Amino acid sequence: MEINYNYTLPKTSRPIIIFGAGGIVNDAHMPAYKKAGFEVYGITNRTKARAEKIAEKFGIPRVFDSIDDAIAQAPENAVFDLTLMPNQFVDTLEKLPDGAAVLIQKPLGDYFEQTKEIIEVCRRKKLIAAVNCQLRFAPYIMAARNLIKQGAIGEIYDMEVKVTVHMPWELFPNVMYHPRLEIQQHSIHHIDLVRSFLGNPKGIMAKTLKHPGKEMSSTRTNVIMEYADDVRALVSTNHDHIFGHNHQESYVKWEGTKGAIYAKMGLLMNYPDGVPDAFEYCILEEGKKPEWKSMKLEGSWFPDAFIGTMSSLICYANGETDKLDTSVDDVLDTMHVVEAAYASSDAGGIAPKYDSI
Repeated sequence: MEINYNYTLPKTSRPIIIFGAGGIVNDAHMPAYKKAGFEVYGITNRTKARAEKIAEKFGIPRVFDSIDDAIAQAPENAVFDLTLMPNQFVDTLEKLPDGAAVLIQKPLGDYFEQTKEIIEVCRRKKLIAAVNCQLRFAPYIMAARNLIKQGAIGEIYDMEVKVTVHMPWELFPNVMYHPRLEIQQHSIHHIDLVRSFLGNPKGIMAKTLKHPGKEMSSTRTNVIMEYADDVRALVSTNHDHIFGHNHQESYVKWEGTKGAIYAKMGLLMNYPDGVPDAFEYCILEEGKKPEWKSMKLEGSWFPDAFIGTMSSLICYANGETDKLDTSVDDVLDTMHVVEAAYASSDAGGIAPKYDSI
């Protein structure tokens, strides 16, 4: 069985201007763009020295003094790559030329009121706007999607995302003490992923919790996404597994009427170094015992998935496709689910009636 997990690269590239010079640009955006052969026209950052350092490392020809300076010198067909914090999105989007192409870092706002402001600006200015929900484009996710589109595992009735790891949150000082840490900053990836396969859920049940010995707002979450009566969709994360690597887990699993797929997300284990990914699938054959097959895939979530989000945006802006995979309007529904998950967590479960008899 042939499994295709290649990106559709744009026939005509566009110059990219990056706003921000944080770790994600160094670790993912720039390695991805270099690998894909994209032109990075220039970069700017509030602390110019950080932008200069990345420019020197990756051969970016221009370092702008400010966002205003970058926009003023941008080519007409530029793509703006916003690797900023959400509270900077609205002001920055307001400055972009109407109709510009822009890739916005996730999450699409720290709170839903902020999300609505971002959406309003994008719609009013008619921006070609996408969100960098790049997990959708990890090689093992692309491979799974291709198998499922071929009908290889039949109708999906179970999708599970399981993460049991030790996350060094100190690597993310800008969000470490965010009051909505785990779902808003991390499980949003997994919620968005489930939506991309199963569509919008009709209901949400969730609980997100803090660790008793840590100051972070939340580091463990369960989210049940309701679909048809016979479909289970579960996101379960625990970033506090400090007991060694033996029982750490990080995977996505799909089960269908004809088979199953298992994808190991190695990046999240032993972060930031990660461990090797894995991709396995089992296709049921009548009269035979189930047999799992493995396939070696090239690339990983970082940096390769970042090629996918930018390629999708450029292809759409060029008119080479009529689908923008992670458009702001699509990811708005992910934010609706995130908001429902927090509401469910705050409301709590149904108390058993212990004294009813």
